[in-house]
Amino acid sequence: MSRRRRDRREPATTYRLPLRGRLTLTTTALFAVLGAGLLLLNWLSSRQLIEDNRYLVVRAADLLPAEPPGVPDTGPLDPAQSPLPLPPNTSQAVPTTPSEAFEDFQHRVLGDLLTRSVLLLALFTVLAALLAWWTGRRSLHRLTRVTATARRISTGSTLGERLGLTGPHDEVRELGDTFDAMLDRLERSFTAQRDFTAHASHELRTPLTVQRTALEIPLAQGRVPEDLKPALHRALDANARTERLIDALLTLARGESAPLTPHPVDLADIAGDAVEELAEEARTAAVRVTVRPAPAPVEGDPSLLRQIALNLLANAVRHNHPGGTATITTGVVEELAFIEVVNTGPVVDPEDVPGLFEPFRRGSPSRSKGLGLGLAVVRAITLTHHGEVTAAPRDGGGLSVRVDLPPSGVRR
Repeated sequence: MSRRRRDRREPATTYRLPLRGRLTLTTTALFAVLGAGLLLLNWLSSRQLIEDNRYLVVRAADLLPAEPPGVPDTGPLDPAQSPLPLPPNTSQAVPTTPSEAFEDFQHRVLGDLLTRSVLLLALFTVLAALLAWWTGRRSLHRLTRVTATARRISTGSTLGERLGLTGPHDEVRELGDTFDAMLDRLERSFTAQRDFTAHASHELRTPLTVQRTALEIPLAQGRVPEDLKPALHRALDANARTERLIDALLTLARGESAPLTPHPVDLADIAGDAVEELAEEARTAAVRVTVRPAPAPVEGDPSLLRQIALNLLANAVRHNHPGGTATITTGVVEELAFIEVVNTGPVVDPEDVPGLFEPFRRGSPSRSKGLGLGLAVVRAITLTHHGEVTAAPRDGGGLSVRVDLPPSGVRR
């Protein structure tokens, strides 16, 4: 695949701050701005208040009694006798008049007020950020549950799961109740579809069986003229194809919506059974099948997991060429059990690979054999078992399909 095509199909993702983080930053910034404004107003008000009462301090200093007669003039105030002690190692001049003393007093008071206010603002801003983070986390916790449940259901979980949110009747609770109502409706729809498919397939199988019997008996007894035998054989082939289609549709419906009864299963045993069952078809198609089994324990529905191996191997044999090969491998890699089938065959366009997993999509004309449901059934069963299926074209032709499943004892 070219670099341009890969870039188009996989756009680069940009990091975005979570909603909880954005709410925290917004709340903290708002608190800091309002707190700074309040601090500034408080500082200006204090300054104005002190300035407005300046005359009281100056007048009180002027009204102090003069020194008694005979007391010698000591000159300027000594720093040790100053009414406003100076910090150590200061070089500031000692105020000698009431006006200068007041200016020094005002400067000290306002400076100390500003320093303390800034420290308190920083402390309360941090507390506001922590409170906003805690409140956002508590408020969005139920929304996280909604997202997690929707993700589990979209990746193959049964529709029987519900949120059942508790707590106050707010917007999040309303969203959860709406989501549960939607799941109820979807479950009823899927149940009705599954029941219809089961009933319709049962009703269709009976007349198909009657038709097949009515065609096979005259052929077996030799009571069919030679010129009519080709038509009867074509009718029998169409009958068999219809029966296979019905079976595939039933398996697809079951894989998408049927409840699971998990049992311990080893994918290596399932792969060996699939090779034995399709051995005759592989010999007829002149395709050499190789199995490389390694223990791959999982938990799931044995019949559905068996269908994964059968469909993958059947797809590899039927979409191959005489003298080709098909290799089925099982094992455990990075805590995931897997089954992988690699086959030779016609060249597959990478753009056609996603469509191969859609029902009745066969990709290129070279893959027109079959019903177009094999890989769709594989994907449905894999998602039901909380696994992942991937496919990639091989260099020189053919396809590689891999199914990864949680190992035995692991729940996703």
